[in-house]
Amino acid sequence: MGVTVAIDCMGGDHGPSVTVPAARAFLRNHPEAKVILVGRQDALDQAVAAIGNGFGDRLSVRAASEVVEMDDPPAIAMRTKKDSSMRVAVDLVKAGTAQAAVSAGNTGALMAISRFVLKTLDGIDRPAIATILPTRKGQVYVLDLGANVDCEPEHLLQFGIMGAMLVSAVEHVDRPSVGLLNIGEEAIKGNDVVKRAGELLRGSGLNFYGNVEGDDIYKGTTDVVVCDGFVGNVALKTSEGLAQMLAAFLKEEFSRSLLTKAMAVVAMPALKRFKSRVDHRRYNGAALVGLRGVVVKSHGSADVYAFEQAIHRAAEAASNRLVERISERMAAMGRAA
Repeated sequence: MGVTVAIDCMGGDHGPSVTVPAARAFLRNHPEAKVILVGRQDALDQAVAAIGNGFGDRLSVRAASEVVEMDDPPAIAMRTKKDSSMRVAVDLVKAGTAQAAVSAGNTGALMAISRFVLKTLDGIDRPAIATILPTRKGQVYVLDLGANVDCEPEHLLQFGIMGAMLVSAVEHVDRPSVGLLNIGEEAIKGNDVVKRAGELLRGSGLNFYGNVEGDDIYKGTTDVVVCDGFVGNVALKTSEGLAQMLAAFLKEEFSRSLLTKAMAVVAMPALKRFKSRVDHRRYNGAALVGLRGVVVKSHGSADVYAFEQAIHRAAEAASNRLVERISERMAAMGRAA
């Protein structure tokens, strides 16, 4: 995996205390990769000194004098903070110095900066946010997760193409299945936008499964689930809330008495396996697909392990030609039209 990843080290809730150790872990696990740490020079010098730089030229630092705050409006972050760590990391991808960028910072600002700097691919109207959710069978990629609230049928078609190419690149699946999130499996179900999108997807040449319902997401019915950003964001936040509620319920029930506490000890191996299977940190890293470069958004509260997963996903997408795959597929559809 001979790729270079630019990391916005100042973004997120924890900054260099998480992003720099995560970069070290990534480099240890990927001996052919390189990392460029982007951020305030003094903060990065201190963080690198704390972990020790035993990677030679595989780990370098690029200074940036500004930081995009979590509450910065995207337009302000893009127009006035041109030397922010986020902007410099994306600029490195634009220049070809890095093949991917990762940030745990402000999502709106990252999308605005990435779209402004990198531009969208030919045939793609709007970039989308694609994330991974656990399923009974493994995992599923869902997009869009909030970048595009109002969509036309053509946008949902483009999301399907981008999602399929993402799974092909990162998961090495030749023809990933694509499902269209709807209120029923029948083709006649849904609003006009969704019904027309289904028609476009059926004629796209993708491995289109058809309509899927909300429960199909966690059944693992398809490799990719397509929806607009409004629906996708609601589904994601609902899922996160349900997971937190179930975890709280389990903790309450096992803490009710000495007997239930003893039962918890006996059940601990199964509980640990369950926790591992649904651990959101394993799925950290949402790709901003449709751009002329690879950009991955980490959760703002990510710890070292979770942020390393985001770096890994960015490197996988870049090394397996995600951008080129989407571009080639869009060009082929244009020729067939």
